[in-house]
Amino acid sequence: MSAIISDIIKDSIAEELEFQKGEIILSINGEKPKDMIDYRYMICSEEIEIEIQKLNNEIEVYEIEKDFDEDLGIIFESAVFDRIKPCTNHCIFCFVDQQPEGLRKSLYIKDDDYRLSYLQGTYITLTNLTSKDKERIEKLHLGPLYVSVHTTNPELRVKMLSNPKAANIIKDLEWLKKTDIPIHAQIVLCPGYNDKEELERTLNDFEKFKSIIQSIAIVPVGITKFHKNNLKTLTKENALHVIKQVENFNKKVKKNLAMASDEFFIKADYPIPPKKYYANFSQIEDGVGALRLLADDFEKIKKKLPQKIKTKKNFLFATTSSASKLIGEIVSELNKIENLSCEILELKNNFFGKNVTVAGLITGKDLIKQIKETTLPKNFNKVIIPSIMLKPYSQDFLDNITVDDVEKETGCKILTIKDIYSAKEIIDIIKS
Repeated sequence: MSAIISDIIKDSIAEELEFQKGEIILSINGEKPKDMIDYRYMICSEEIEIEIQKLNNEIEVYEIEKDFDEDLGIIFESAVFDRIKPCTNHCIFCFVDQQPEGLRKSLYIKDDDYRLSYLQGTYITLTNLTSKDKERIEKLHLGPLYVSVHTTNPELRVKMLSNPKAANIIKDLEWLKKTDIPIHAQIVLCPGYNDKEELERTLNDFEKFKSIIQSIAIVPVGITKFHKNNLKTLTKENALHVIKQVENFNKKVKKNLAMASDEFFIKADYPIPPKKYYANFSQIEDGVGALRLLADDFEKIKKKLPQKIKTKKNFLFATTSSASKLIGEIVSELNKIENLSCEILELKNNFFGKNVTVAGLITGKDLIKQIKETTLPKNFNKVIIPSIMLKPYSQDFLDNITVDDVEKETGCKILTIKDIYSAKEIIDIIKS
């Protein structure tokens, strides 16, 4: 891996110097950056010397004068320029190990890199940190980190992660507390393993570290039809139990520190909590609070909906069971608009199996098949999907089917909602 330029920000220093996509940053002030952390520190100067490998493989050196905190305007292909630290665990619930062949290559990468945790909010287990890694984290005070704890029971964590080093979790948390590195903790709940009494133990242990823990997200294990560890799926009883445990823990610590993900409330048929439950929505990317954000946003703009649109339009909202109830409420309001007709297609995940209910794991083939086979009225020609169905910054589904492929196969225009937490974009599409 290298520091490869993927884009240039308009009106930036990099654009002025005519840097190009595909060129490689070799060094800054004589040092080779290993990642975006290095890069950010290296460019914090009024004078820098930057060495670049051009597209023709020639090496050029630029001497740049700028404000101390002024950015160069370079976007890189990856936040890590050297080798990503790989995961050394073999978790019983690992989703990567539950995938078949034939998906895009990035889905098979098992990283456990503290740099990506700091820069992009990916989860790490702390089991592969070297002494040098710890020194760097301490020196640069890299936080918050997103830590997959799962359980504070040493023997159980070793069993769940299939790694003897996983037993050190309490020591790792003590080190983070001593160095004052804040964290967001994650628990992937596996019924029969780390739930009930074990979850209670973990939450009680977290109380000792509440000075550094900014949030605790509890998410249910994702089980595909390809899994081999006989894991149990989340039941309504399990889900309700977790919701109550979280409520009791938060009362005990007198703050909304722990949060159950949206799937627990859907499974338990329990009301989605108010905004204050999610604090600052710090673990929204883990499915914690997405439905609340969308519901609140729609409530704000509901009064501004038009009574009528000029021409007749018919839309199909393709969603999954994890969001179908809320989308159904939105569609009911939209259908009050004259000349507008909306329907919901609740997608089933035939590829990964019925237990997988999130939109981000719907394949292009599943979408095509279910649009073509729907028994809903066939007068729609526009299908609305959330952007999480697609690879970031692309038009590709998990199985490398593209949006163009779906449009050709179904005869429908596919419209993508980029901000899945905002209802405004839905309204803009309806009005356009």
